[in-house]
Amino acid sequence: MTRDRDPAGRPRNARPRDALGRPLDPADAPGSGAAGTDRIPDDLVITGAEAAALADRLLRDGRPFHAHEVLEAAWKSGPPGERDLWQGLAQIAVGLTHARRGNARGAVALLSRGAERVRGYQAGASSQDEASSPDETGSQREVGQPASPFGMNVDAFLAAADDLAARIERDGLDGVPPADLSPGLLAGA
Repeated sequence: MTRDRDPAGRPRNARPRDALGRPLDPADAPGSGAAGTDRIPDDLVITGAEAAALADRLLRDGRPFHAHEVLEAAWKSGPPGERDLWQGLAQIAVGLTHARRGNARGAVALLSRGAERVRGYQAGASSQDEASSPDETGSQREVGQPASPFGMNVDAFLAAADDLAARIERDGLDGVPPADLSPGLLAGA
């Protein structure tokens, strides 16, 4: 079987996916009538505000794999000063995906790793980019301002990720309510 590739020859996977990002059977390829979920384009270029809003909606809808793809697109197309923010948020989304798929160990690892990467954007944290003006890095983080880049509530999102990782590590996935696997990313949403 030949692997899907883009015009530049990079591997792509055009197979439809379920709500948790798992590829559906090849018999369910486009045109077969199978109901996969909408895909996030591999070449998506998105602003930080657009990424935050779309990822928030996908997370709240229980589609963390797709939120991860949006956050990954923001990291790839955003300024270097925001790389850790977007990578960490994408890792947390992958951790939520692992939890929804029943992989407790993977969930704890990715939730913890992602939260650690994002900590520099938490309120009161010092960041290597704090001395830079927003114009130099493209970041919305300003010295002395609460950590809410692009309207995201980083503090609450990290608290949810930390709490979830601790509960899963302690008690496993069985007692975790589905609502706890759909934390919101935007402040006040």
